[in-house]
Amino acid sequence: MATTYLQRTVSTTGSRRKATFSAWIKKSGQGEQWFLNSGGNNSTGYNTKIGFGSTDEIFIINFTSGTNLRYQTTRLLRDTNAWYHIVVVFDTDNSTSGDRVKVYINGNRETSFFNVTTPSQNLDLEMNQNTSSKNLMAIGTRYNTGDLFDGIMSHVHWCDGYAYDASAFGSTDSVTGEWKINTSPSVTYGTNGFFILKDDNAVTDRSGQGNNFTLGAGTLTKTEDSPSSVFNTFNANFQEGGGVLSNGNTTYYNASTSNWYTAASNLAASVGKYYCELKITDATNNMVGVGDMQYLVARGQNSLTHIGALNPGGVGLYNDNGEKYLQGSNTTYAASYGDGDILSIALDMDNDKVYFAKNGDWSTGSGAWGSSTFDAAVGAITLPTTNATYGFASSQRNGAKAEWNFGNGYFGTTAVSSAGTNASGNGIFEYNVPANFTALSTKGLNL
Repeated sequence: MATTYLQRTVSTTGSRRKATFSAWIKKSGQGEQWFLNSGGNNSTGYNTKIGFGSTDEIFIINFTSGTNLRYQTTRLLRDTNAWYHIVVVFDTDNSTSGDRVKVYINGNRETSFFNVTTPSQNLDLEMNQNTSSKNLMAIGTRYNTGDLFDGIMSHVHWCDGYAYDASAFGSTDSVTGEWKINTSPSVTYGTNGFFILKDDNAVTDRSGQGNNFTLGAGTLTKTEDSPSSVFNTFNANFQEGGGVLSNGNTTYYNASTSNWYTAASNLAASVGKYYCELKITDATNNMVGVGDMQYLVARGQNSLTHIGALNPGGVGLYNDNGEKYLQGSNTTYAASYGDGDILSIALDMDNDKVYFAKNGDWSTGSGAWGSSTFDAAVGAITLPTTNATYGFASSQRNGAKAEWNFGNGYFGTTAVSSAGTNASGNGIFEYNVPANFTALSTKGLNL
């Protein structure tokens, strides 16, 4: 949602003292960004807001000619590969001051805060109003166009006039012990309540209240990534150099520098067969491939060399001539690729091999792009380290850019034109996924 937010205009004032917000959230960036605003529609304030603060804490504030409610969790949420279930309960009628605001993360109530301003009993907050200039309900922003949320949201609930604990929206799995989603909670939504983004990108209210949203700005895309199956992205907390990640950490861009910048997978594997695609939007000095995560992370964030220079453990394909770079040495492999081309990478950790294709044609391994039919005996590159854990990696310099599809079905914000076959049923790709390969995701790791 980095350039996207949703909005609706509150037409009838509801409860200003009691409400519950629940959402599953996967963040992409770090720092201050907001995912709910009820109240003012400009930067002057007069609103009730929930988001991430500057140090990645959960930040809740109500501003009415001054701050009269403020909570910031001591706990910091910096994992860009995890889905967090966040529940915030407002109940200023409560006679117990410590229960007037409750915060839950993955089912656990947070009790450690800093910069706390406890609301007075019976305080009217700025939420759920139809007053002019205070009637905005926005998802993904602090106010219209301000401090946009960067990430993914799913199963977003707002219950106007009702205070529910996290157990209304989730539960602990009796087998795994993990906190899991309740896809159809038995709750009452009230006058301004809503339930949106249920397993899709629809802004239609599923609560029965008819409180539909509209797109305020940007592009809202559907993602296969969900709390029940987390898909791979690039790790925003680890990059070599200063490249720019966007579109849910799937697009990587080096604006201008001549240094190589590299982004590495959030997920990696030591067994199994995994497939991904990427679209080249600026071919200038692109090198894409896979790397042994042990050595990639050990290089540090300032090594400023491409993935093919990783020694030991790196394999990269260079755009200019299609040569493979293996632990710093380049040899003939395929032909060049350029702007608009879609590359496929098939990583076979069961046999320690990796393969590359361009626009559906797999490399012959001898300097050309060959057949659209995948053949494990043709074009195989043997991984330089065995018994290792490999992930995907993207290296760019001098303005290069690549948009990766790890199975969500999009290159940046553009959907694949016509999805290929995928026998695993895990992930959506432009071209046919080779037999026995699947998307790199928590589900894919367990197939």
